[in-house]
Amino acid sequence: MANKLRADILSGDLPPGSPLPSQRELAEKYGVARNTAAEAVKILESEGLIESRNRARPKVRERRRLLRLGAERYSNRLRNETGLSPFRAEVEKQGKTARVDCTSIERVAAPEEIAERLDLPADDGTVVRRENWYFADDEPVQVGVTYIPWAIAEGTVLATSANMGKGSLYARFEDRGHRITWIREEIGSRMPTPEETERLAIPAGVPVIDVIHTGIDQDEKPFEVTTFTMRADLNGLDYRIHIED
Repeated sequence: MANKLRADILSGDLPPGSPLPSQRELAEKYGVARNTAAEAVKILESEGLIESRNRARPKVRERRRLLRLGAERYSNRLRNETGLSPFRAEVEKQGKTARVDCTSIERVAAPEEIAERLDLPADDGTVVRRENWYFADDEPVQVGVTYIPWAIAEGTVLATSANMGKGSLYARFEDRGHRITWIREEIGSRMPTPEETERLAIPAGVPVIDVIHTGIDQDEKPFEVTTFTMRADLNGLDYRIHIED
């Protein structure tokens, strides 16, 4: 039953937004017990093909337009033209309204994997940790945790304020002599934790994309690392990569 319903959804016979037949109707159509029909619906829900909310009849999940997040969003040209952060510029370019909530700023000891990527000296492994939650049209789409070496952040808004001013985070890095020139992004995927599911409002069956982003300056020195957790149903990554000879 699950295979047949899946095929109907993928072929468009059950289009996005359409309600599924009731469990009673499914049981009668396929000649099975209602609990068998309920299990088939659960399988499709776990695969992210259908959704049910507030006890309403399950319906085929809408195919949402993804936020295509590419390397261009870190462009110095784009930042100078718009005065916006990479996320705000990308979201607004796609006709949505961006919001970023900075929920914490604190000085902490760098986690081992962060210290390694930042190439921190052994005698000063502290960083400023900034946690941001990102929204498009008031819908949560990702969370990002940025780690900045204390030697760069000390005495600046990077260590104290959610308001970064014109050009946002990367303009303040440039003020400190670190112009973003290269990026390294390590990408993986997994199923979300219960907390991520709740706080990002992730539907059943939808994974998250993990990105470890490292900003590298004009002297090829890493100056910030941000770990992103993104809803896979609302985010996509879009890169143009030069192939070296």
